[in-house]
Amino acid sequence: MKFRWLLLFCCACSEAQSDAGLPVDLGTPDLGSADLGPSDSGADAGVVVDASDSGGMDAEPTDLTSADAEPTDLGSTPPLDCSGSTLPPRPSDTSLPGPWPVGARTATVAGLTVEFWYPATPGSEANSATISYDIRDVLPASERTKIPDDDNPWQDCHCYRDLPLDPAADPFPVIVFVHGTAGFRHQSLELVTHWASRGFVVVAADHPGLYMGDLLAGVCVGSFPNNDLEGDVRRLLSALETPTGPTSFLAGKIDLARLGIAGHSAGGRPVAALSDRASVAIPMASGGVSAGANLRASLVMAAERDGIVMYSRTKTAYEATPGPKRFLGLAGAGHLAFSSMCSLRNPQGQGLVEIAEEHGVCGTAAASFLFDCDPTFLSDPIGWSIIQEASTAVLETVLQCTDRSGIFQDLSTRRPQILELLQAP
Repeated sequence: MKFRWLLLFCCACSEAQSDAGLPVDLGTPDLGSADLGPSDSGADAGVVVDASDSGGMDAEPTDLTSADAEPTDLGSTPPLDCSGSTLPPRPSDTSLPGPWPVGARTATVAGLTVEFWYPATPGSEANSATISYDIRDVLPASERTKIPDDDNPWQDCHCYRDLPLDPAADPFPVIVFVHGTAGFRHQSLELVTHWASRGFVVVAADHPGLYMGDLLAGVCVGSFPNNDLEGDVRRLLSALETPTGPTSFLAGKIDLARLGIAGHSAGGRPVAALSDRASVAIPMASGGVSAGANLRASLVMAAERDGIVMYSRTKTAYEATPGPKRFLGLAGAGHLAFSSMCSLRNPQGQGLVEIAEEHGVCGTAAASFLFDCDPTFLSDPIGWSIIQEASTAVLETVLQCTDRSGIFQDLSTRRPQILELLQAP
């Protein structure tokens, strides 16, 4: 039986989704872009209006990997209205964290288990302990007690439970993050908390039918539940338009007109589909982005040694993505470079699959091919830093009206781990 389901998993790898079983990460990666004007130096004093456009998809891309490449002006579509926010200085180096401590809250929204990371009131963290997420909570209920505390790969977060949202700089733009196959809402913790520290409210859900618990349970019983990632995100956004109950702390504090959507692997599918709502789309190790009335920038990212969603496939999807757009390829990186999952280890140094197999967690053998954590891959901290810098530059340029586009002029020179950096209007 396990072998049969392993075959189904492998078949799913070569298709956007498997009719027989589990859908696999073939979403949309995008590297949003705005005009490539000069970057500011030091910390900015406030909001600076940007200019980004939605040019045609037939334009020739500019290769910024070459040191001689000239930056291309990516257009002059009117910027979003950021006048309601008063942002404090943030480091102009977008790889650095911002000035806010990161608060975290868990809530049930539209039937989904949802995590919020957000800019908290500075100083409110003084007497609080940081959070550690228990990875056993994302396993099927029947499997959670199999792994003892001492063998558990706790996921430490530089964030604090239930801090007050900073009232001095709202309303904040929103970023929705969508996990991939066998992922979970906090699978890319280093990315989402980085964005929150720089003035974004970040929202991520455990998506039924796709998250780790459902995937493993499906292998064990031989039946996978359906998933509806686009529907999940649309229901979540609808609920956030009038926050109540556990989300009432966001009432009047968020601006859904300034929306970014990022997704890893299969989580890229709703990134592509929701370009009618989002102003920035960032698919990672996934597919491309569709044209949308609100879309101002796309950032498509790929990993050179991705064995799940091939690098060439993501690049082809980027080429079909309407502009303005950027493509960033990470040299020597694997499929999970855009997540924390390869760095989740217990005190004995064991990774997720090794721990689960040792303790007999059902479904691990069939799903293990998704967890490609080759020690020769690009190290996670380096990869995270590049992803943080590029994605934050796009997000702040468009959603905070603070021009960070000059960062891309020499990004590939400063970051030799970048295999390719392309852009097109």
